[in-house]
Amino acid sequence: MSESLTTFDIAEHLETDADIRDFLRETANYGTASDFIHALNTAARAKGMAEVAKQAGVTRASLYKSLADDGNPRFETIAKIVEALGCKLVVS
Repeated sequence: MSESLTTFDIAEHLETDADIRDFLRETANYGTASDFIHALNTAARAKGMAEVAKQAGVTRASLYKSLADDGNPRFETIAKIVEALGCKLVVS
């Protein structure tokens, strides 16, 4: 019997706004800035890139480009994406 491996995609398991919020919070608390941008990409895919882009006021193409592995989004863009995902940035 042969075994096959499948790729795990956390986006498939972020089903609610609370899931997304907890995922982003953990990444912000324990990851790097690059990890957080990658987490935003994952959360946006979970919620729907087109919907997040619309709510953030950016084009879908711009959203993909900003959140790509080699992307370098401006803080303003990050803040808009976080808000579109139903979250807010807090410093404590």
